[in-house]
Amino acid sequence: MNNQKKEWNKVVSIILLFIISAVIILLGALFGILSLIYNINLTVLNNQVNGVVFGVVICYLGIRYFLSVNKLKTEVYKSTSKFSWGNFKKISMR
Repeated sequence: MNNQKKEWNKVVSIILLFIISAVIILLGALFGILSLIYNINLTVLNNQVNGVVFGVVICYLGIRYFLSVNKLKTEVYKSTSKFSWGNFKKISMR
């Protein structure tokens, strides 16, 4: 029973991450489209930048996040993967 609960938690977590990445993509696209329609410009370092640029950047980051979650999904569903606090240790660069 406990093993099924762990698997269910994995499924729910991955689905939640996919939903969040899809929302990021949609919000970026929506902001870009609204920027085109309403001619939204933002000031960045005393320069006017069209909001479409930010919309495209947000979409791009959302797509990268979606691909990262897809890669994470394959790792999480492996039978050999398990949680370990050792994964969070700081790696010293020598």
